Parts: sequence; structure tokens; C-alpha cells
Amino acid sequence: MILLDTDHVSVLQIPDSDRRNTLLARIDEASIDSTIGTTIITIEEQLRGWLASIAKERLVKRHARPYRELRKLFLFFTDWHIADFTDAAVAQFEKLKSAKVRIDTMDLKIASISLANDALLLTANKRDFEQVPGLRFENWLV
Repeated sequence: MILLDTDHVSVLQIPDSDRRNTLLARIDEASIDSTIGTTIITIEEQLRGWLASIAKERLVKRHARPYRELRKLFLFFTDWHIADFTDAAVAQFEKLKSAKVRIDTMDLKIASISLANDALLLTANKRDFEQVPGLRFENWLV
């Protein structure tokens, strides 16, 4: 299984981007042998972003764009494999917290889901994820 971190998913959401096309080609090739997906945490992060955009805007006439983007978000993830924050991921999370792995909580949850699924995580966030023992990760955006 290969799971995409939020930074890789965000690149896929940029139409007509060279980085998107390059990443898609690698994902297409990898999908022959692996399930490709993301985590429920990445979806939460993106959902929170658009909901915050709606909530901060007082003028209703400015709600149309973020609502359109929110709808696009749901459509984008329709056919994705979404790895859940399962009991096994919770156990990994607690183990990492006990080991004093000090990274952002959302990143720690993503790492925990990846470990629980024995998945390769695609991320550009080497600085944080290299602190997680046993986590396999690569950056396909370089």
C-alpha cells in the first residue's frame, strides 16, 4: 500500500501542472502492484481548510467559491482508498507518543496509520517523518 500525505494530494489537485503530471505517471506505474490511497487525516486537514475559509468570511456572496471547492474535494476523493484511523493506528500513535516522537499531532496520526498498514508514505516532509521509527517514506515531488 502507498499512502499520499497532504502535500502530495495537494499537488494532484492542481490542474495542468507539470508536477501533477509527473506524480500521476509515477502513481499510475505503482498502482499496478500496490493500492494507492490517502489517510482520513489528510481528508480532515483539507476539509478543515475549506470549512475555515467559509467560516471566516462574513459576506455570504463570498461563500460560493469555498463551497464549490468543498464540493470538488468530495468529488476528488470519491474513488480513493482511504486508510482509517483504526484501533491499530491508535496503538501505533500511543506507542510513538510514549517514545516521545515530537511531531505535529496530525502528522503523527498519518505516520501511525502508515505504520499500522505497513504502507509507504509519500511526503515532502522529511524533517518530521524521519523522526518516526520504522516509517517508510519517499518524496515523489522531487
